[in-house]
Amino acid sequence: MSQRMNWQQLLSDQRLKGSSRHGLDDAGRSPFHKDHDRVVFSGSFRRMGRKTQVHPFAENDHIHTRLTHSLEVGCVGRSLGMMVAEQLQAHLPVHIAPADLGVIVQSACLAHDIGNPPFGHAGEYAIRDWFLQAQKQGRLSGLTAEQQADLITFEGNAQGFRMVTQVEYNQFAGGMKLTYATLGTFLKYPWTATEANAAGKFSCYQTELSLLQETAQALGLIQLAPQRWCRHPLVYLVEAADDLCYALLDLEDGLEMEILRYHEVEQILLQIAGAEPEGYAQLKQASNRRRVAALRGAAMEKVVAAVSEQFLRHQDELLAGQFKQDLIAVCEPDIANGVAQAKQLAQQRIFDHPRKAKLELGAYATLGVLLESFCGAVEELATLQHNDTLDRLSFKHKRVLALIGENIPGPDWNRYEAYRRVLDFIGGMTDNYAVDLAQEMGGRLNG
Repeated sequence: MSQRMNWQQLLSDQRLKGSSRHGLDDAGRSPFHKDHDRVVFSGSFRRMGRKTQVHPFAENDHIHTRLTHSLEVGCVGRSLGMMVAEQLQAHLPVHIAPADLGVIVQSACLAHDIGNPPFGHAGEYAIRDWFLQAQKQGRLSGLTAEQQADLITFEGNAQGFRMVTQVEYNQFAGGMKLTYATLGTFLKYPWTATEANAAGKFSCYQTELSLLQETAQALGLIQLAPQRWCRHPLVYLVEAADDLCYALLDLEDGLEMEILRYHEVEQILLQIAGAEPEGYAQLKQASNRRRVAALRGAAMEKVVAAVSEQFLRHQDELLAGQFKQDLIAVCEPDIANGVAQAKQLAQQRIFDHPRKAKLELGAYATLGVLLESFCGAVEELATLQHNDTLDRLSFKHKRVLALIGENIPGPDWNRYEAYRRVLDFIGGMTDNYAVDLAQEMGGRLNG
């Protein structure tokens, strides 16, 4: 008989490195609502307000940042979670209400980009490329193959898991100490770099492998390989919420930046929505911003209902760890094709726009300066003798490492662990701070 997950385990309210308390937590909050608050009040969540979503350094205040994108994904995810829970109520643990399942998905949505470096995906590629060149130069010698894979395929999802389980709040003692249910829902790719797919996607570095194992065991996730587990079923709702928001809202950003024309966006949104929303005809004299917001709202409502229906229809496959598609792709053709067309239009006209390409090249240069400075300091650190102190470092590298503050690597650390601390620091920077620091390291002095 094939393995099958169950909702009793999958919705565990026990905390990583913590304890289990069914029902209400302090201040009338359930453990899952407390997860939500821990994410929202974290420094890494707040810094997303100054991190690129698609367009680096956009001056238009209507353009999405990582923070506004995450907030919108959280709203869609909460609706999906609550709609599904209403239909699954008889199968859920007695202490789980629809609002609880909704906030589990919402919390995972809010945190889903928390590990992304400055400059969005361009930042990921820049970090990967820098370490790939370092590997070719022999600078990663002495690290295991698994450790090198982590560095040359720097992944925002894995950095996010590290942020919520190690870096924020209780540093290297459970991090945010989220419930296993929220952690499982957050883990979009519950495997390590050794199991990464063709796109290099994974959600766990070697430093957090024991925490992934602990989480998977607590939730009853099905193990597929030594460092790979199947997804938590609720991950598919997080993925759908994210896909829907970036597919449709990227189009709005394209309009704001005058990269796309209104009729192009209108055609796609009408296809997804199935019909004009009530009152749309009266908006003909309104601004494009108001008109597209009405269409987007109708399209989102249609997709949320369809995705919820598909989740319930495929519940058996999801619990068996055998569902291999995304939920939007199995929706009715008008929805699935419409979202796919939105992504394709964004790829062709927005992601490849010359202005964006120029700014991303600047991001590469910025991160190159920072990585060379901080990793150079780490490499000198590795040459110290066991009993040496940081005072033996060159003046430059002492000053560079001092910027990391309390999380500065020790002289007796292995280089992989030290690189990880450097990437925690650089990955947590906002776009503007990264640019300012790189320029100052290059010789620009403020008066």
